[in-house]
Amino acid sequence: MRKILSLMRKLIEQENLIENGDKIAVGVSGGKDSLTLLCALREYQKHINPNFQLVAVAVDLSNGKMDYGQIKDFCDSIQVPFHLEKSNVFEILFEIRKQKNPCSLCANMRRGILNTTAKKLGCNVVALGHHADDFVETFLLSLFFEGRLYAMQPKTHLSRTNLKVIRPLLLVDESLIKTASKNLPVLKNICPQDHFSQRENAKIILEKFTKIYPDCKAKILAALTHPKRNKLWN
Repeated sequence: MRKILSLMRKLIEQENLIENGDKIAVGVSGGKDSLTLLCALREYQKHINPNFQLVAVAVDLSNGKMDYGQIKDFCDSIQVPFHLEKSNVFEILFEIRKQKNPCSLCANMRRGILNTTAKKLGCNVVALGHHADDFVETFLLSLFFEGRLYAMQPKTHLSRTNLKVIRPLLLVDESLIKTASKNLPVLKNICPQDHFSQRENAKIILEKFTKIYPDCKAKILAALTHPKRNKLWN
């Protein structure tokens, strides 16, 4: 966790992701990335900057079929308030609309519910658990499947809701998160489309690149973030 905290702190200070007085809704899906983000932000709050608030927000896409009890207990143990927002997103996508490729629509619906809930709880910031692998894979997705150059932003302002969305783990390699999350209460993903998405294709592409050029992920990340190499997040 120390390495994760160091990389996260670097990005927070470099991009001014967190300001004194912020109330941050951490989107907690129950996966390793979001739980690691919650832990890292809590450590940052305790040891580096206590001048902001945290609340963990889970959006239950299954309308009660997933058990978030372990997540609530964990949040209680680290003294972070937990809020569960139920929704019928899975029912809409798979039973009513019978979507064959639901990932994009699901993500939009999930983000909408998360943002609405954050505002309801009095938050002005939403924190998401995207990491360096997500950063590189999203770039590859845009390049190969959309024909454009796009990169995730570490900080985005949503004008319609007046929310700031931050991604504090964008410099953190997924391998570090896998190690750090071994003792966290990670939930099993019950989505029928899990591992059957275009993002999985991007992971496969990156894995193939890495076999030929072992340091290619680090080089792509450097190209995306270096200020003298057409930094795409500005």
